Amino acid sequence: MLSAWLSDLTAPFAWLVGWGHESTYVVSRWLFLRLLGAVFLVAFVSIWVQLAGLIGRRGILPAADFLEGVGERLGRGRLRWVPTVFWLDARDRTLHLACGAGVVLALLLTVGIAPPLCLAGLWVLYLSLVIVGQEFLAFQWDVLLVEMALLAILVAPWSFSPRAQAAVPAVGLVLTWWLLFRLMFQSGIVKLTSGDPAWRDLSALDYHWWTQPLPTWIGWWAHQTPRWFKRAAVLGTFVLEIGFPLLIFGPRSLRLVGCGGILLMQVLIMATGNYTFFNVLTIALAVLLIDDAVWAALGWCPNPEGCAPGAGAAMALGPELLGLLVAGPVLAVSGARLWRSLRPQASLPRGFRRVIGWIEPFRVVNSYGLFRVMTTSRPEIEVQGSRDGREWQTYHFRWKPDEPERRPRFVEPHQPRLDWQMWFAALSGFHRAPWFARFLTRLLEGSPAVLRLLRTNPFGDEPPRFVRARLWDYRFASIAERWRTGRWWTRTLSGEFGPILTSRGTSPAASRARQ
Repeated sequence: MLSAWLSDLTAPFAWLVGWGHESTYVVSRWLFLRLLGAVFLVAFVSIWVQLAGLIGRRGILPAADFLEGVGERLGRGRLRWVPTVFWLDARDRTLHLACGAGVVLALLLTVGIAPPLCLAGLWVLYLSLVIVGQEFLAFQWDVLLVEMALLAILVAPWSFSPRAQAAVPAVGLVLTWWLLFRLMFQSGIVKLTSGDPAWRDLSALDYHWWTQPLPTWIGWWAHQTPRWFKRAAVLGTFVLEIGFPLLIFGPRSLRLVGCGGILLMQVLIMATGNYTFFNVLTIALAVLLIDDAVWAALGWCPNPEGCAPGAGAAMALGPELLGLLVAGPVLAVSGARLWRSLRPQASLPRGFRRVIGWIEPFRVVNSYGLFRVMTTSRPEIEVQGSRDGREWQTYHFRWKPDEPERRPRFVEPHQPRLDWQMWFAALSGFHRAPWFARFLTRLLEGSPAVLRLLRTNPFGDEPPRFVRARLWDYRFASIAERWRTGRWWTRTLSGEFGPILTSRGTSPAASRARQ
């Protein structure tokens, strides 16, 4: 009786999944979960190697200090509004232990052992790190990874065995499609609703490839293309981000076309810019649009039992029931967020605002959309130190542009989070990036953990007495300039970025002595 009742309730989802073709998605799920496990593995390792310098005891924004301040303000409600396991202990040892546990769970997920349990553990650990990571883990791909971990539980086989062949629940599958649709469609629609003239007059790509946070050398070549090509590429961006996602909920043939467009978009973005594991996550979601018949036609099948349509065991009741319980709130809240992206000035009912406010700390339903407003300049911060306030030496970063002769490189799927935040700090200003002063203070202290985040430390074991930051205006060099000078960038000095600091704070004397 329960089975029949669930079948009736999930019938609309099953119809949508099978529209135009009676499809199964066992192989696509196998690939999706392993891609997700690989991304979690990269994410935890990437954070782990930077952890001490970013949020460790001698890092830029220590997690323990953050939680102590939050606890004093929120009191008993701290866990409700700041959900992290590090309330138990936020010492460096515990932070490293959490990253190590995340790596183990990611490996288990990648080989297919107990996927729901692994995903639940990964969600708890990564959400906890996102919370205490503050500005350094406040990126859209971080919350996307958290949201995907929960939705993946709804499609994963509820089994400890990596050979599990349970059918893919239609409700969970549709919810992952809905997430992919929101991710792509919102990314395109916010560019139009923002009112930004660069998107409306199709000039956005005149700026994008050289103003994005960490461009690649292919991005340099893309910038050299003619203006008409860039205008056409902006139109293509709107088609790929707004038009193709609409095909996700169409018949199978249109769905596969939509999948192809989404995959193409991700490959192009990965080639021209370093967006960590964001594009791989999007690709993993798009894989779930491909049914088993496609893989069978391609002759690829990782399952010993075969991958023809219909392979796999009967549907388990647990995942379907859980999917139905989750579907209503997820569709309601995400639909409200989507409406706000279409109508930015619209006001949601108070009840919706309360629900959104209640779930917001858990990052389970998020809004997406990068580059709502196109940046049209590229300020870059140069950090320097001095022992006497007159002779200055430069700290070089590992990945962000600094020396004009240094070629833009590939770093994805790793994210150098300090380098990324330097891009935001340059755009926002010294006083709107309070973490930056903490960073300079750590340089004055000679913190080994922070210095390891940099490519060079010109002062060895004896830290400088003064530090300062200067602001430069960067642009991609033209082909002729590159050929003549060997430089990938041209730059001009804009001025000082904040005051000179000493171990005792701001130094007026040092400010007068600077050259």
